Amino acid sequence: MKKHSARVAPLSACNSPVLTLTKVEGEERPRDGPGPADASAAGAEAGRAGRRCRCSGPRLRKLSWGLGVVLCVCACWAGSTQLAKETFRTFDAPFTLTWFATTWNCLFFPLYYVGHVCRAAERQSVRQRYRECCRFFGDNGLTLKVFFTKAAPFGVLWTLTNYLYLHAIKKINTTDASVLFCCNKAFVFLLSWIVLRDRFMGVRIVAAILAIAGIVMMTYADGFHSHTVMGVALVVGSASVSALYKVLFKLLLGGAKFGEAALFLSVLGVFNVLFITCIPVILYFTKVEDWGPFSSIPWGNLCGFSVLLLTFNIVLNFGIAVTYPTLMSLGIVLSVPVNAVVDHYTTEIAFNGVRVIAIIIIGLGFLLLLLPEEWDVWLVKLLTRLKVRKKEETVEGGADLGAGGQNRRRARPSFAR
Repeated sequence: MKKHSARVAPLSACNSPVLTLTKVEGEERPRDGPGPADASAAGAEAGRAGRRCRCSGPRLRKLSWGLGVVLCVCACWAGSTQLAKETFRTFDAPFTLTWFATTWNCLFFPLYYVGHVCRAAERQSVRQRYRECCRFFGDNGLTLKVFFTKAAPFGVLWTLTNYLYLHAIKKINTTDASVLFCCNKAFVFLLSWIVLRDRFMGVRIVAAILAIAGIVMMTYADGFHSHTVMGVALVVGSASVSALYKVLFKLLLGGAKFGEAALFLSVLGVFNVLFITCIPVILYFTKVEDWGPFSSIPWGNLCGFSVLLLTFNIVLNFGIAVTYPTLMSLGIVLSVPVNAVVDHYTTEIAFNGVRVIAIIIIGLGFLLLLLPEEWDVWLVKLLTRLKVRKKEETVEGGADLGAGGQNRRRARPSFAR
């Protein structure tokens, strides 16, 4: 199998938050050779400036794309959450909404193939591309055994994650639900540390403690009422199942290329259509979920929610092709203030001190979890560079003062004449 430079791990957080197990193997850029030893200081500095400009071009491009991706992730996640809340006012069926939105996952591989045809230098037929992507499941491809052992469990976890989150939105406001789901990253770290034997990082333990403290404070924000406690428990359960999905994916399947990720997500959609369809029907006839008259079903809201969630998952899973994974994760936490503003004008939410502190510490924990593993080394290098630059500026300032004094001393005789 050919080695590709970019690998992604599918899911997508927040209604299934994005899998931040993405791995990128970038090509190293060759460094420019050093200038001649007798080059002047000005020429060397100009050369360094030129190299910095050339290196900053791709980085600026990535940052520009990253800004667009962050805005798209934030808008899609906040929009889907608010639209789901609006839908439940006339369509009290969170599991049916979960099933309907998950069915749209079937579009992942067709959309990926359209992108492949438009951009690939060597185009392959649908069958060829499908067979190549099926290698992700093993040498025999996507067999019936593989479907039930490697795809079906993740399909169940995907559906459970989304259903618990949507059911929680019925009981608590969208601000609390979105900020509590950010604890997903803390649960991923704890499970990865225990199951995958990932590197221990003290700062991430602190982040996990902040997340747990935020959960307790959020429960207390409106008092320990039954609906509040149940809503918080549902969101925490959704975040926990999502973390389990991610860790199991990393443990059992590793990483996936873009085409493989698209095929995997489409397989989850097929599993949803074949084996989950019966559950909404049972819930409808047992009156557990109330659809109302078919003529009054808000199809616009259902389709709008599904499109937003599909776009959210596409951007989170494939946005790594154009920007940094950390920037994509920022879009998730930025949806919290967006939901807070909407809730402030559309609901009777009370932003008391306990709720505000809980939001802040959960957001802080989320940001701490975005720190790279070598953040302490980078921090030391940054401080060292700042000290060296400060010393160089001091030396250059002293040299300029000395040169100015010599010029004044030389200029006195000519001025006297």
